[in-house]
Amino acid sequence: MARRADMTRTCALTRTEQPVEALVRFVVGPDDVLVPDVEARAEGRGVWITLSRDAVAEAVKKKAFARSLKGQVQVADDLANLTELRLKQRLLSALGMARKAGQFTSGAMKVKSTLESGAAIALFTAIDGAEDGRNKMRGTLRALNYARQEAGLTGPDVPHFELLQSAEMDLALGLENVIHAALMTGAAAQSAVEKARRLARYTAQPMEEYTDRNAASGVLLSADQDERR
Repeated sequence: MARRADMTRTCALTRTEQPVEALVRFVVGPDDVLVPDVEARAEGRGVWITLSRDAVAEAVKKKAFARSLKGQVQVADDLANLTELRLKQRLLSALGMARKAGQFTSGAMKVKSTLESGAAIALFTAIDGAEDGRNKMRGTLRALNYARQEAGLTGPDVPHFELLQSAEMDLALGLENVIHAALMTGAAAQSAVEKARRLARYTAQPMEEYTDRNAASGVLLSADQDERR
């Protein structure tokens, strides 16, 4: 059986063949209602669309789902929003699993220490955090990535994600006032990084690959980030 990284599917909107990591799957649920299958695990025939909010919205507008399924199907007008919500829920769940596994830390001082020690594999900051605090943490990460380059160390930079509000992380993690968080090496943390990468790609069209910049600004993060250690 082919590894997931080797699998490709055809986008029902653009008719281009792409790796499954660059697509999001939809299936027909009860009562012929189309639902996002963001983990691509549900049974039944699926429809694949490019992993982009704009692409999903355009697929709804052009009735690409019914055409691909060759039949009538109920498609919600806000399917693009629902898909983003599902992707966000999966990320929050993965962050919770990373915390339980001891691969997650939060709080400005702890996160800064984790970054400076070289133990972090990803940085998260709340999109509604104070601008000065977010800038300081970005500066720490930028200095770390620059130092790695100067030292000739191989591997991708530590990525930075701004995808979630503080209250969303609070609720999912059972914590209060989460503004800064970092993930450390481990399977649970790697899973969370992958889910963050997918949400970042869905919500913003990738433009460049400088991973010390905010993922929500449109940066496509390195595909092998979860294999760097």
